[in-house]
Amino acid sequence: MEVGTGMKYCCSKMKYYLNLRCQQHPSPFDCPDNVVIKTKKGEYGIIIHDGGPSYYKINYCPWCGKNLKEFK
Repeated sequence: MEVGTGMKYCCSKMKYYLNLRCQQHPSPFDCPDNVVIKTKKGEYGIIIHDGGPSYYKINYCPWCGKNLKEFK
């Protein structure tokens, strides 16, 4: 488990994608390189790039398989 600035991560891939910031797209929903999001409610999701703020809620990391409830 990696620990950043007060935020816990299940693996290095999740840390990378949750911290990805694009210079061209201010919103992660607009950037095709952003694939996951953590909401203010503490939910994790895979972004649906459909032009809006849609995502599929996930409970397990798509890379390491750990339960994300442990990382809220």
